[in-house]
Amino acid sequence: MTYFTRRVAFGATIALAAVQTLPAQNQALSAKIAEIQSRPELIHATFGVAAYDLDAKKMVYGLNAEQLFTPGSTTKLLTTGTALGLLGADYRFHTPVYRTGPITGGVLKGDLVLVGSGDANLSGRAFGDTLGFTNEDHSYAGRGDSVAKALGDPLAVLRELAGQVAAKGIKQVDGRVLVDVSLFPQGERELGTGVVISPIVVNDNVVDLLIAPGAKAGDAVSVRVSPDLGLFRLTNELKTGAPGSTPALRRMITRDSASGVVTVRLTGSYAAGGAPLVMSVPVDSPSEMAARAFVAALKERGITVQGGASDHVDFARLATGYGDSTRVAEHVSLPLAEAVKVILKVSQNLHASMMPYVVGAIAGHTPGRGAVQAGFDAEHDFLQRAGLDLMAAAQGDGAGGAPGAFYSPAFMAQYLAYMATRPDTALFRKALPILGRDGTLWNIQAQAPAAGHVFAKTGTFSVFDPLNRRTIVTGKGLAGYMTTSSGKRLAFAIYANRVPFPPNYPGDAALLVGQALGEIAAAMWGGPIS
Repeated sequence: MTYFTRRVAFGATIALAAVQTLPAQNQALSAKIAEIQSRPELIHATFGVAAYDLDAKKMVYGLNAEQLFTPGSTTKLLTTGTALGLLGADYRFHTPVYRTGPITGGVLKGDLVLVGSGDANLSGRAFGDTLGFTNEDHSYAGRGDSVAKALGDPLAVLRELAGQVAAKGIKQVDGRVLVDVSLFPQGERELGTGVVISPIVVNDNVVDLLIAPGAKAGDAVSVRVSPDLGLFRLTNELKTGAPGSTPALRRMITRDSASGVVTVRLTGSYAAGGAPLVMSVPVDSPSEMAARAFVAALKERGITVQGGASDHVDFARLATGYGDSTRVAEHVSLPLAEAVKVILKVSQNLHASMMPYVVGAIAGHTPGRGAVQAGFDAEHDFLQRAGLDLMAAAQGDGAGGAPGAFYSPAFMAQYLAYMATRPDTALFRKALPILGRDGTLWNIQAQAPAAGHVFAKTGTFSVFDPLNRRTIVTGKGLAGYMTTSSGKRLAFAIYANRVPFPPNYPGDAALLVGQALGEIAAAMWGGPIS
């Protein structure tokens, strides 16, 4: 067998397969991959696989291991690992509120300024010392296809801050509530769901529509807005369908160019007896949402805000007045390791897309418009110090939605091998979805013997083919760790790219490819590999 070697900074000599001839004991795995590739729905796809033995410190399997593949959300492994490495697993976001004037007789003669710190979890995810998650995150529920499982009060953090303001003796604000988003630019949309990236994130920068059918066919469908901050007009034309009928929910968002008013129109039907669903509506201005939410939270505490909410101010001038003496409230996040868990378990696109900005602004010491490139520069240097071959990696965003993202399976396996040497490796692994059990792997190979033993990040990238009116799964990935049934500790990466499906394919194309990758991982877990 032909190999070449590469010395890496963490002290391992990595042997990579330059040809696809494999050791005899790996033939069972090769046969399984060949069988999967020969299936009619996968015959046009290209597969890439790499497995690295963490104890022997060598590559033990490679199929197209040095070719570049579209990675989808396995990109989040790089994003979160960099954040852990450069900010630290114990890093905490501090989200303060400052006053711009004196407090006299319970009246603040000035404004309240809520400063965005890049904390993506100003929401109802916190439960004691952990951040909760559901396997299907509400942020992905634009079509109304996720069961509504409320994590908690979406305005919990702002209510906490309002309580601190009240404790300062403030009963009235003569000015306004302002939201400072100068840490990095607000306005870009993450590429998966179109949610706006911002240093301030309340309820993941979406408003939830909690949908429940009526008692019988023809009844109106109930829709509750959460949080209800008057950010859009809702037109509910949904009707309850017959029991067992196929749901047909459509959400249309329109913006009046003259008035700026946003209208959300819901049409279609939902079967009687169906479980409650959630649809999410991305907000155009997270800072406006945060300002309105904070005003509402203050009002609940009996604090009136004379000037209402605003997000258009010269914050560079205001920032000169930020300090201990003017701070009236502050929220301190749970450790970064908990935020990483949310990103990886549910593949939270907004949170991951924010990370290059956050890393650039904080670790790269470049707040403002240069933050995102500073973040990628910091990641580049982090990976380079690890001794990784960056010719085998390309990245365009933090989440994996950019068309210019590519990794080789060997690179990803090597990266994971490096992460396994770091002091935060246990936290990193704990954040990964578990095959057949939770996160984005909850429904992959749930009955296989390997279920519960493979810890890995999924990735999906799909496009529409107008020529044939069909879906092509451009990239599907699975990368992470396992201890095989024979006791081998592996870091692995599996990719399938360019999988075309026929027009009007009745199933879930991405799920089908995901199951195929799960089968390969399960075979790797159960078979001898050395």
